[in-house]
Amino acid sequence: MSGRDEKRRMQRADKLIDDIVATGRALETSGASIGELKLVSRALEEMRTAIAMFAPYRGVRKVATFGSARTQEDDPYFRAAEQFSRAIADAGFMVITGAGGGIMEACNRGAGRDRSFGINIRLPFEQGANPVLEGDAKLMSFNYFFTRKLFFIKEAHAVVLFPGGFGTHDEGFETLTLIQTGKCQLMPLVLLDQPRGTYWKTWHRYIEEHLLRRGMISPEDLGLYLVTDSVETAVLEIARFYRVFHSARFVDDLLVLRTNLPLPPALLADLSRDFADILGGHAVEPCPPFAVERDDPATLNLPRVALHFDRRSYGRFRQFINRVNGV
Repeated sequence: MSGRDEKRRMQRADKLIDDIVATGRALETSGASIGELKLVSRALEEMRTAIAMFAPYRGVRKVATFGSARTQEDDPYFRAAEQFSRAIADAGFMVITGAGGGIMEACNRGAGRDRSFGINIRLPFEQGANPVLEGDAKLMSFNYFFTRKLFFIKEAHAVVLFPGGFGTHDEGFETLTLIQTGKCQLMPLVLLDQPRGTYWKTWHRYIEEHLLRRGMISPEDLGLYLVTDSVETAVLEIARFYRVFHSARFVDDLLVLRTNLPLPPALLADLSRDFADILGGHAVEPCPPFAVERDDPATLNLPRVALHFDRRSYGRFRQFINRVNGV
């Protein structure tokens, strides 16, 4: 980053910090109670602490995993979680769990302490930190579910669900909602069962019979997640997603796709034709980095293309990414 870009970044950071302080001061005249002020203060402190914890690992892709805290070591789901986490860590990803027992401990065991994060929640039951992460610098405890859930999704480049209870389904549906509405980065969502298991197949059948059949979701939305009972397939789904695609961000009315390899002109022409329904008839075209992207210097040397994406057809956009990756 040049000196001028760094100065511009610092000026923008100072302005945002001033805005945060001004918002805090405005609470004084907004009628906020002491309890509400305490909530805001504590939530902001939790966010600050989590940002500091993850900051040294900003350049490493991560997978957030969810599943039941009550799963025992002799359960096939425990073994599947441990095997998956070891394999995805060996593929270069770090693993984020809730740091508790059951599936969370299995995932931390598989990935190992050095390749694991734990973001715990303070509860009067179930949720002490597991022995893999206890005392580690990459472990923190949250008071609020909403701040904790923010960092699960904010830091993740993929999400994997193992069978679990209300919390697992909550995280799964929230991830799907955020992906479907474009409120988080498009990422792989894998629902991983034990070999020949039916837990997620039954869930998927409910989605088809009650949501899709009644028109509450689009057929393309089924492509936003993958149900599998194979650890190998789950790892491949995540690694393949980032084979050519790197990342994306909106710049004004354009969606800028960064890629690990330049996309050939013939592919751009095919994409423009085959996805005209979500591109407003505009062509997919190569572009240089935009000025606002200078705040992300690690991506400035990557090839990129610009899309006139309609900002609502994320199921179709996942199909677009699959084509980019040659799937």
